[in-house]
This record gives sequence, C-alpha cells and structure tokens, in this order.
Amino acid sequence: SGIGLMSHLARADERDCDATVEQLRVFETAINGLPGERSLANSAGILGWPQTHFDWVRPGIMLYGASPFVDSLAADEDLQPVMTFHTRLIAIKRLRRGEPIGYGGTWICPEDMDVGVAAVGYGDGYPRHAPSGTPVLVNGREAPLAGRVSMDMITLDLRQHPEARIGDSVVLWGEGLPVERIAQAAGTISYTLLCGIKARVRREVAG
Repeated sequence: SGIGLMSHLARADERDCDATVEQLRVFETAINGLPGERSLANSAGILGWPQTHFDWVRPGIMLYGASPFVDSLAADEDLQPVMTFHTRLIAIKRLRRGEPIGYGGTWICPEDMDVGVAAVGYGDGYPRHAPSGTPVLVNGREAPLAGRVSMDMITLDLRQHPEARIGDSVVLWGEGLPVERIAQAAGTISYTLLCGIKARVRREVAG
C-alpha cells in the first residue's frame, strides 16, 4: 500500500512559523480516524519540524545537499552538495584601467588587470541577474563576476588569481561554493537554480 493521506507544507522553510503549526493542526484534524499511511513533511519539515514526519517523509531539495531554509546554508543543516555545476576558463584578457566589460558596460576596470572568460551563461541555466561580485571558484578559490552574465559566457575579475590559465576549472556552485550563496546574490532561490540547468549542459554521474 502507498500513501493514503497527504498534504504539503507551505511555509515550513520559515522557522517557528505559526502558519505551519496551524497547518499541522488542520491536517491532524482532517485525518483523525481515517485509515491509510500519512505524509506531510518536505525537506524543511524533515529538518525543522519533527512533529510533521508521520509515516512517510518526502525530501526534495535536501537530496541535492541544499538547505530548504531561507536563513541557513547546507553546511548549517549538516548537508553536503551532491551536484557541482562547473566549467572552464576559455580566455584571459589583459584590460586597461577604465575599460568597460560586458553588455551595457556596467563594470569598469578599476586598474590594469586580467579578466577571465568562462564558458557558461544564462543559456546554460546560470542566472542572468547574478550581479558583479557574485562568487565563483577558480581552482578552488573565490573570484567575483565582473559585468553582466551573457548567453554563453561570464567574465571574472582575476586580480587575485595571477596563476590562472586557460582551461582552469571554474565552479559555479556545488562543492566548496553553496548554491544558496549564488541564489541570494541573484535575488532568487536555490530551487530555481537547481531546476534551471539546461539540456545542453553535459551531465556526469559519479559513483
């Protein structure tokens, strides 16, 4: 037999939310005396509301190793990312002080500097509205976006990465860089990013 009685928590990602307490009360009243296995808890319910567990739980975003809460990162919930979105540097350019970068020229080089170009953009599912300063990892260390995200490329401030070379790894989120940080920078939620990677991105499954 499968789940017989279920609902879905609407605000469990808000800790100590009165609406979740009320939703639990309504659910318990509705199922009182009815046969069947019961399910209510999503990822936030599993981690933060043990009274919602009943017979079955339904994890979602926590299966990716991401936090369901608006006020915490995965590591705060003892979760580890199981998906890493990464690419490589395809060009490094030396630009002069005052030169603009990207569509609209929204980022101006504050000094003579190296700028990296990485092969990813909103056509791959990287958030277009990620602003300058949004972090990526170049060879395991943070580097900020410089300029707007384009369809197929992003540009990176490499002033702290003099050793960077074409072909070097660029982690967009995942191991070492929580997806929650990118979502917050881009003004969105982790769910949108994890669901939004496009079909043209090559997948590799390990293990």
